[in-house]
Amino acid sequence: MLWIPFLIFTLHIDALQSKVQLKDNGFENIVIAINPLVPENKILITNIKDMVTEASFYLFNATKRRFYFRDVKILLPMSWESHNYQKRKRESYEKASAIVAEPYLKYGDDPYTLQYRGCGKEGKYIHFTPNYLINDGLLSVYGSRGRVFVHEWAHLRWGLFDEYNHEKPFYISKENKVKATRCAANLIGLFVCEKNSCTDGDCILGSQTGHFEEGCTFLADKLQNATSSIMYMQALSSIVEFCNESTHDVEAPNLQNRMCDYQSTWDVIMKSPDSKATSPMNGTGLPPPPVFSLLQVQGRVLCLVLDVSGCMAVSDRIHRLRQAVALFLLQGVETGSHVGIVTFNSTAEVRAPLKEIINMEVRKQLTSYLPTTAGGEKNICAGILQGLQAIEELKGSANGSEIVLLTAGEDNTISSCFSEVTKSEVIIHTIALGSNVSKDLEKLASMTEGLKFSATDHLDSNGLIDSFSGLTFRNGDTTHWAVQLESIAQLLQPDQQFTGTVTFDGTGWNDTFFVVTWQAGESPELLIKDPNEETYTSENFIRDSILHIAHLQIPGRTEEGDWTYQFINTLNSSQAVNLIVTSRVAEGNMSPLIVHAYVSNETVTFPHSVIVFAEVHQGFSPVLGANVTAVIEPEIGDPIVMSLADNGAGADVVKNDGIYSKYLFSFTENGRHSLKVYAQGMNKTVTLNPMQRSHAMYVPGYIHNGTIQMNPPKPSVNDNEGQVNIGGFSRTASGGTFLVTEVQRGHLTDIFPPCKIIDLDVRTEEDHFLLSWTAPGDNYDQGSATSYEIRMSVSPLMLRESFENATLINVSSLIPQLAGFKEMFSLKHQDLALENGTDVYFAIRAMDNALLQSEVSNIAQATMYAQSKDIYSSSTANTIKSSVSAMLLIAIGSVASICLVIGVTVCVLKRTAFWHGSDPMLQKNPYAEYERETVDLTQHSTVSMLLSSDSDQSGASMSVREGEDDV
Repeated sequence: MLWIPFLIFTLHIDALQSKVQLKDNGFENIVIAINPLVPENKILITNIKDMVTEASFYLFNATKRRFYFRDVKILLPMSWESHNYQKRKRESYEKASAIVAEPYLKYGDDPYTLQYRGCGKEGKYIHFTPNYLINDGLLSVYGSRGRVFVHEWAHLRWGLFDEYNHEKPFYISKENKVKATRCAANLIGLFVCEKNSCTDGDCILGSQTGHFEEGCTFLADKLQNATSSIMYMQALSSIVEFCNESTHDVEAPNLQNRMCDYQSTWDVIMKSPDSKATSPMNGTGLPPPPVFSLLQVQGRVLCLVLDVSGCMAVSDRIHRLRQAVALFLLQGVETGSHVGIVTFNSTAEVRAPLKEIINMEVRKQLTSYLPTTAGGEKNICAGILQGLQAIEELKGSANGSEIVLLTAGEDNTISSCFSEVTKSEVIIHTIALGSNVSKDLEKLASMTEGLKFSATDHLDSNGLIDSFSGLTFRNGDTTHWAVQLESIAQLLQPDQQFTGTVTFDGTGWNDTFFVVTWQAGESPELLIKDPNEETYTSENFIRDSILHIAHLQIPGRTEEGDWTYQFINTLNSSQAVNLIVTSRVAEGNMSPLIVHAYVSNETVTFPHSVIVFAEVHQGFSPVLGANVTAVIEPEIGDPIVMSLADNGAGADVVKNDGIYSKYLFSFTENGRHSLKVYAQGMNKTVTLNPMQRSHAMYVPGYIHNGTIQMNPPKPSVNDNEGQVNIGGFSRTASGGTFLVTEVQRGHLTDIFPPCKIIDLDVRTEEDHFLLSWTAPGDNYDQGSATSYEIRMSVSPLMLRESFENATLINVSSLIPQLAGFKEMFSLKHQDLALENGTDVYFAIRAMDNALLQSEVSNIAQATMYAQSKDIYSSSTANTIKSSVSAMLLIAIGSVASICLVIGVTVCVLKRTAFWHGSDPMLQKNPYAEYERETVDLTQHSTVSMLLSSDSDQSGASMSVREGEDDV
């Protein structure tokens, strides 16, 4: 019996992007999908509806009457009980705008958005956990769910970034004051420190950084006048706007400033295609509430529509079709699916009516209907219409069903059935075999939200097998998937060997299969060795002499480690030998490590580039340190092979997010290009880290009516839970196909500039600024640039909009390194005519030997300041234990006496308009008996805060050391 587990994980750009549409100010076709592993709970549905309804009105007001949510579909898993829900049509879990799924790690209810393409670029999805949606205890932590949804929607739709920063929660302003990283700057609150984290409960300034040390946090007043920003702390009731040009804090070291070149969140929204195509609604009324549809995933219905015209009679195509489809039928398609087979040339026929896959006998019976010969003219529409009829005979309509269309050669009449396809609401996946396939083929997939594949006629390519293996039923449940660890092919000469290694990681595996295919005659000589040197030979394989397939099933649990294989061509002629290795996780509650591959654009016009992505993760945790290689195969010509990186430079926007990427631009051929990715973890050094995503802030607490109200501490993930060594691993994944046009043969002129530097960073050392960045290449992120141009300004706007007019830094001695290497440059303070406390901004661009320039880099910010080594010591803290009123009495005296008493230099306590004297809270706050004030940090100052009572509030082990935010 031939039993071959077989699956590869595929995600193209079409499947990657949601199909949300904006029409007359309203967003339509928003899909919120619930993962099949989430237990049925109707409260989830209710709370999702309430969340989006609240979010719609909140978004409408926040965008000044521009946008709201009109139409929302909630996609329920097939595992939930049916309650006359509508059947899903083309909606899927993989294309949903938001998903509801358990976090992979034990802790983590942060709603977050997967962003990977930079400022102003659409993200992939929003992730809510079931606990977040049903646990009302989290409302005080994140704020109302509707407000959180708007925060995440701004990440997803408009490519905004967070305006807080957990790694840099404070910064020194140009006024030489310590401020909380936030937006807007007029948002008020207190600095608070946990006693078990800080010396004597004090918020201490670091001796070198000028920032508060670990344990100090900023608590916002629950009642205040600030109205922005939604990307900082949407939980506050007064927050109803995005930060705009007038309220944006350009000094704050947050991701919004770094990723968006110091543009405000509102400016980015207004530059989006949504805003350019939409005007505010007239009148003063509110929009209608969202309309919700409850859809449920049904069993899979799929018809294979296979080309048997004369174009399939060359290059061994019909035999390769039989092998690839047989593997798909024998295990690739899921049990419980209904599958049928239609073939076509000038006419079409049903070779196998749709049958439910209930056992291996049905699978084998379907393979017996596969075509063996090819000839005649071609009529693709005849095949499609016959496939639709076969589906309708089973279920009455074709909506939500799938057609897999495989064809080779030209057919200029495809468009004649576009209208019937659109009306049917069927999903069509296309596979183009060989070169010169009909140009309109992919339009069928685009209009029906299907997948697109292509395979060459190269015998040493697994493209056709990989295409069928990419047709997995994408419902979000990976625990029962057959994971593809290897897919490789090689053309062997007589007696030539084909050897390699497949690595099984420590996840735990069973139901493992090694599958070998060949062209003709007897099978090659086969040899497999496990990590313990146990040997499996040809006699251990089960062979099918008609399909030319042999498989080996490994009994029991698969041994962790390196498995080696060796195949020898025993024929007197050359032949292609292919290997596919698949396995399943041994424990049902364990998520396998998987790879998704995709590109940034489905059509590339030369000389523009495309970005290749490979997402390597286990559950929702990224896998770091993998070796990821992409192979791009054109219709004709040699493949392009390149390594992908997760280093936060070049094409890779976010470092260590498990998404590996690289620019692809060196095309030599027009036409379809297929993508395949190999990912390996070597020497058991690959680790799992918690996701670092754009997410709603976990608010530590508030100041409310003069009282500290602390939320429960955010659950932490210890080293054993947050970093898991998974050992070495092997994976392969297909990324489908994309189209390249306008390549001119024989072009010799250098037309590719260095890529934009996106990770410029600057640190203030004792007597100099230290700039660092990742070197770009001569051509995007390949090779070496020729020179750098670094400029500085006290205005980030000048660097962003008038780079050439900013101050030029002499870097003539700096020779660019090879792309990917770290660059560093030191600039002494004495060389700059700047006053202490000045904010300085830097940007850089690279040039190649053809004088082509990169885009201006991200803008990095530093502050020119000098201070003593011991900014705020414990002895200083013990000396200053007075109340606010006592400090004010001292302030009335001479500054000299203050210096004698406390041993530090304190500048005059001055009032600032930052604190609103009319705030009614001030009369109730025991930590601010009088109006709040600030203390300037002079060049030699060491006092960081106004001190107040040490008494604990509300049972919290806290000490408030300041009556306001600025220091």
